[in-house]
Amino acid sequence: MSTIRHVTDTYRTDSFTHRGHRLVYDTYGEGERLLVYVHGLLLDADLNRGIAGALADQGNRVVLLDLLGHGRSDRPTHASEYRIDRYADQVVALLDHLGVEQATVGGLSLGANVSLLVASRHPERVRGMVLEMPVMEWAVPAAALTFVPMLLGARYAAPALRLTAAVARRVPRSGFGPLDSVLGTAATAPEVISSILHGVLVGPVVPTLEEREAITVPTLVLAHTNDLIHPLNDARNLAAQLPASRLVQAHSPLELRLLPRRLTREISQFLREVWDGETQPACSSTPGP
Repeated sequence: MSTIRHVTDTYRTDSFTHRGHRLVYDTYGEGERLLVYVHGLLLDADLNRGIAGALADQGNRVVLLDLLGHGRSDRPTHASEYRIDRYADQVVALLDHLGVEQATVGGLSLGANVSLLVASRHPERVRGMVLEMPVMEWAVPAAALTFVPMLLGARYAAPALRLTAAVARRVPRSGFGPLDSVLGTAATAPEVISSILHGVLVGPVVPTLEEREAITVPTLVLAHTNDLIHPLNDARNLAAQLPASRLVQAHSPLELRLLPRRLTREISQFLREVWDGETQPACSSTPGP
């Protein structure tokens, strides 16, 4: 295990092996209030470093996992490795590796959907959920228009994308997590991108309605307007379907990463409620001021 200095945040980096592949994760902070937070599709842990540092400063322990094919984790080129239910298994394997019975799980977009599958299939391992911009039924048309062309481009324009990736790998990292995460995406080999998109699109994306309604853990849903892939209606519907949920509306899709104070305060308060055993308000909504 190593300790790395990243901007103003100190975190520990480690890895473990799951199904023959190396998965890398970072740990911020210490203590019982554990949140495993997962990045979005084709992004990586860099995306959430500012969030993890802010939450750690408030007495929480935050683990950022690079899912298979992302960031510093292994990158096989078999689409079957990248189903979202396989990603849910990786989160459970991380909990086993950490030696913890339960964690609050969550993440952005893909990370939110992965967390829902973990809670549906392994409810005994989940203390609560923080779901940022989940991708549900309302998102299907926009997601298809976005990711199917990306899949075709990665498969049939691979030579040009390999050149782009080689250039991106030479670009110095900025130290600003979200930008570095996007640069990491640009540096990814097209064969890996194609495999990830193929696997995600053909496997289960989200639990069924009946499975969602059976998830009883406290949940904080974060959402915003004006995003076709992460529509507010999806977040509202999900908050209504989950028996113990609260919806908080962000000012923009970038608020949590550019101006995180308000939303990290909401998340930290939620973690205190979950880990202190307090009852979470059911299906309430908190819009941004």
